[in-house]
Amino acid sequence: MGTAYRNAGLAFATALLASVVPQVFSYAGPSPGTAPIAAKAATPADPQLIDLAGYYKVLAKYRGRPLVVTFWATWCEPCRDEFPMLVALHKQYAPEGLAMFGVSLDDDADLHLVRRFLARNEPGFANYRQKPGIDVDAFYRGVNPAWNGTMPETVFYGRDGRLAGHFIGEQPHAAFDRAIRLILATPAVSTSQEQDHRPSRGTS
Repeated sequence: MGTAYRNAGLAFATALLASVVPQVFSYAGPSPGTAPIAAKAATPADPQLIDLAGYYKVLAKYRGRPLVVTFWATWCEPCRDEFPMLVALHKQYAPEGLAMFGVSLDDDADLHLVRRFLARNEPGFANYRQKPGIDVDAFYRGVNPAWNGTMPETVFYGRDGRLAGHFIGEQPHAAFDRAIRLILATPAVSTSQEQDHRPSRGTS
């Protein structure tokens, strides 16, 4: 009798498998009207390393456009608080011609934090990272003679590539809004100004 039950059970399992397997392996895709599974978002590339000369080259790419440059770091709490606001301001004013990019002052040891920070905030603008081992004081002075390294530092450039102003430390939304409107109002670059491709390092 035990043998009969085992044979009956085996026959049932075989019949069940025969009915299920064709359904599993004959699946041709989602039925009409079914939303496809979203692909996993691509991981952002690590920020390119730049020194002062590299910074000038990046500035030159934006000549002719009003530009905001934000210097930030993951270890700087005011930077972390301010960054999402800058992302929103860029999204708001980009249709009017505003350009923006960021420069992280994080070390190599904090690169994993930089990746996480950028992935979370999803900035719609490029970000770079200060090259390790350079003379940071010379970098600060080269960017803006009035900058002593206090973070965050935000620099505003007119369409002519000249430094139009800067903020040291975290600032309210209204202050950024006014500064951005001012550089948006700067005149277009003339032909004679285009002959000089090196960004000016004037003070605010």
